[in-house]
Amino acid sequence: MRFSVLALDFDGTIAQNDVLDPGVRQAISELRAQGIVVLIVTGRILEDLRRVAGDLHFVDGVVAENGAVMEFPDTGYSTALGPPPPSRLLEELRRGGVSFSLGRTIVDLSADDAWQVLAIVRRLELPLMLAFNRGRMMLLPQAINKATGLRQILTILRLSPHNAAAIGDAENDHALLQVCEVGLAVAWGSAVLKASADYIVPGNGPAAVAAYIREFARKLQIPTPMKTRRRLLLGHSDDGQPLELAVRGRNLLIAGDPKSGKSWITGLLCEQLILYGYCLCIIDPEGDYTSLEALPGVVVLGGSDPLPRSRDLLRALRHPDVSVVIDLSHSSQQEKLDYVGALLPSLALLRRVTGLPHRIVVDEAHYFLGGSDIDNQFDLEQSGYTLVTCRASALHRKIMSATQAVIVARESDPTEVRALSTICAKSNPAMEEREWGQLLDKLVIGEAVVLPGADETGGGLRRIRLAPRLTPHVRHFAKYIDIPVPEARAFVFWRNGAPGRRARTLREFIGVVETTPSGTLNEHARRGDFSKWIAGVFGDYPLANSVRCLEDEYSAGTIADINPRLSAVIRARYDLIDPLAGRL
Repeated sequence: MRFSVLALDFDGTIAQNDVLDPGVRQAISELRAQGIVVLIVTGRILEDLRRVAGDLHFVDGVVAENGAVMEFPDTGYSTALGPPPPSRLLEELRRGGVSFSLGRTIVDLSADDAWQVLAIVRRLELPLMLAFNRGRMMLLPQAINKATGLRQILTILRLSPHNAAAIGDAENDHALLQVCEVGLAVAWGSAVLKASADYIVPGNGPAAVAAYIREFARKLQIPTPMKTRRRLLLGHSDDGQPLELAVRGRNLLIAGDPKSGKSWITGLLCEQLILYGYCLCIIDPEGDYTSLEALPGVVVLGGSDPLPRSRDLLRALRHPDVSVVIDLSHSSQQEKLDYVGALLPSLALLRRVTGLPHRIVVDEAHYFLGGSDIDNQFDLEQSGYTLVTCRASALHRKIMSATQAVIVARESDPTEVRALSTICAKSNPAMEEREWGQLLDKLVIGEAVVLPGADETGGGLRRIRLAPRLTPHVRHFAKYIDIPVPEARAFVFWRNGAPGRRARTLREFIGVVETTPSGTLNEHARRGDFSKWIAGVFGDYPLANSVRCLEDEYSAGTIADINPRLSAVIRARYDLIDPLAGRL
């Protein structure tokens, strides 16, 4: 994953006794020359930081007062992210003889006065908290810390904490290290902070941080954390033990027979990545991932609309909190091949420049990643791909070699089992192919196996029952419900050979269905008119498929009355509450 941001604590990390280490200053300059954003994130009051560090133009931004104040030195823009300290608090501190320094939002005090200050806060019933930093202590508004301040400044810069590393030394740096993709604690810092950090910066003072910064400048890659703080729940084994996959930049292959549940597995992992705040680009040839649009920050492009142009797609993916699903289901096979063939190199270039998207998901990968132009299509250095296929054997050998974890749904083809076994490079592949083939062929919908090679398997096969998905249960609020279609595309309810009521919205449609006598809609159901209208006019293929199943059941005589079932399936997908009138 590309490294774009370095967040540095000040006191004890890059400065000692109010003196910024000159080697760190030079290393920061070298890092910024490569386009890396460098931020100071400190508990100090901003004016006090200027006093000891001088001109702050040597960094791109400052988060001061433990997250409560931010400033961009080049523009002079500065703002407080919290309210000023209450005047009655200051009066009580002075009355009690407590010495303090006043910032725009925080009050800086000696940690020795903690009990007296806490008593004052409790007596005044103030929504404040105490944050300690070695021998100092800060009073600041609740829910403000270095992480909240960093997130705010990164939002303004349109950067992601998942492309950031942070270095700190003390107890007020825990939130800072946790919010970044990689958190580093200095060896001379807090023992508790070191225990929770991803890496330790060796050495005995700020001069050692300069060497570490130069290492980042040389690689420009976020290292894989030794400790995995973000994990994706895949499912549970028979004994109830969870299997969680580490969130890393590694390449993941999801394989199995057609209709075996591969897209379900992929969607399960994508949901969790999106909720963690990662930026995804999902290439969706069959429209299997459009339900992810129910999650925050997800946009579906394509489908019944024209496919997005490369520049429009790349512009959308410059926002770190946006994920894009490209629905190719309305395109011909050749159009899909041409479009994805041009798209993949553009995405690889975008990730090298911006670090986004964090993960590229390619379904039906065998169509797009089996040719000789693989070096142009698949960025081996950047990794972060999820590839989904029913024909792993058709993938280019370089992709197979670059795969770090393999999840398999039901797989009945011996050729594919053999191809998957080669990824794991075990000592007795013939025996494993036979054993694996027997196991993989017995999997049912809702089950999967994680193959050896992933750290999480412990060297063996892990068979699991998949965890539940979120998006099938997230109701689509008012999407399409009240948007009228042109009169010529309205649904016309025919009765006794004559046209009757018309519906231009789904709300009108369901209103007619629920007030029409049983049996009146027979001919529409037998012809499949309902599913054709929903698919052709609204492009909601998951709903159209559900309605088509009802029509088939009705035509076969399995159900006697389609009206209530038709109403129920639409209501299960959409929230029909009128947002203005508060009524159904």
